[in-house]
Amino acid sequence: MHDFHYDHEELYCEDVPVRKIADEVGTPFYLYSNHTLENHFNVFDSAFDGTDHLTCFSVKANSNLAVLKKIVTLGGGMDVVSGGELFRALRAGADPRKVVFSGVGKQVKELEYALREGILMFNVESSQELVALDQAAGRLGTKAPIAIRVNPHIDPKTHPYISTGLKKNKFGIEMQQALEDYREAQKLKHIEIIGVDCHIGSQITEIDPFVEALRKVKELVLTLREESIHIRYIDLGGGLGITYDQEQPPHPREYAARLCEEMHGVDCTLILEPGRVIAGNAGILVTTVIYIKEGTEKTFVTVDAAMNDLIRPSLYGSFQAIQPIVKKPGKEIVADIVGPICESGDFLAKDRTIPPVKPNDLLAVMSAGAYGFTMSSNYNSRPRVPEIMVKGAQFSIIRERERYEDLMRGEHIPEFLNT
Repeated sequence: MHDFHYDHEELYCEDVPVRKIADEVGTPFYLYSNHTLENHFNVFDSAFDGTDHLTCFSVKANSNLAVLKKIVTLGGGMDVVSGGELFRALRAGADPRKVVFSGVGKQVKELEYALREGILMFNVESSQELVALDQAAGRLGTKAPIAIRVNPHIDPKTHPYISTGLKKNKFGIEMQQALEDYREAQKLKHIEIIGVDCHIGSQITEIDPFVEALRKVKELVLTLREESIHIRYIDLGGGLGITYDQEQPPHPREYAARLCEEMHGVDCTLILEPGRVIAGNAGILVTTVIYIKEGTEKTFVTVDAAMNDLIRPSLYGSFQAIQPIVKKPGKEIVADIVGPICESGDFLAKDRTIPPVKPNDLLAVMSAGAYGFTMSSNYNSRPRVPEIMVKGAQFSIIRERERYEDLMRGEHIPEFLNT
C-alpha cells in the first residue's frame, strides 16, 4: 500500500495535491511519501518480531539524507556499498554499529574509513579483500569484524542484471572456497569472524529462493561451528520484490514467517537488507508533456523527464506504471513515452495505453522511489532533478534542483588552452 491516491480525479500524495507541488517547484521531480516509508519499514521490520534481527536499509536504493534519516528514526540500520554511502548514512545519524558494508570493490581508503567509524560488519567478497582488510585493521591497531559473502548458486528468477547469487555473477565466493577462506581468516591477527553473508538478487517475487539460500548458509554455519568458528550473524541480504505491473510478491509477513521458521535453533541474529520493498512504492517521478508526435506507425509523447532521470526502463526494459496527475475524459491512446535525450533508448514506456494527453499535462511515473534518483546522471548536460518529501499536508524540498552552474563544478580550463 502507498499514499498516492486520487481525490476528485486529481492525484494526491498524502494530503497534498501533486499539481500544487509541480506549480511551485517545476518538473521533473521525485516525490516521496513520509507515511509510506514509515509504514513499509514498520510492516517489514515488525514481521520479524520474536526473532533476533536487524533491518539494514539498502542505501543504494535511495540515498537521500531525508529518506535515510527517516529510516534511522524508526530504528533501522544501513547496508552500504561505498565510502560515499557510509558517509551519507552517518551524516543522517545512523548508528555505525548497525551498518554493514557490502560490495565487491572496496578500496583500502574505504576499508580504513569504515574501521575508524566502528561499523558492525564487513561483508567480504574475495580472498584478496580479506587480506587487504586484515592489513588495514593492523595499521589502525584494531580488528575487523567480518562475514564472508557466499554465493549459493541459486536462481532467484529475476532479471539477469539484478541476479547476484549464481556462479556466473561477480558477487560472493563459492561455498567450498568460502569454507577455505574462513579457515584462512581464522589465522589472521586482525580479523574477527562474526557472520556469514548471502544475497541472491533483487526484485524477487517468490519466497522459495530465499529459503533455499538460507538453508545452504545454515549448513555452512554448522560446519564452521564444528571447526570452532562461531558465527553470530546471518546476513541474508535483501531482494524482496514489489508490484510494478502484474507482479504478486509475497507480503513481508509470509516472507518473514518462512525465514524465521528456518532460523529456529540456529542461535544467530538475522540481518535483512531491504531497499526496494521499503522505498519503491513510496516515491514517484512527476513529469510534464512537452510535445505529441503522431507518426504513421507510432505516437510519441515527449516529456521533460528522461533516461538520465530514471534509467530502469532503458537499462532493464522494466515496467513503470504511468498515470495522469489529473484524470480527464476521452479516448485512450497507445504511445511511447519518451524523453529529450539524444538516444533511441531514451524511453519511460513503450506501446503504452494511456489516457489522452496534451502539452503541459502532468504525468506520474509510479513506483520510482527505489533505484530512481540514485541511478540518475547528468547525461546530455541535464541538471539532476529535485527531490520532495510530503508529510501530511506539508511538503519540503529535500534536494534542490541542480543549476547549469552545478554541472561545471570542479571543472577547469587549463592555461595552455587560453594562449
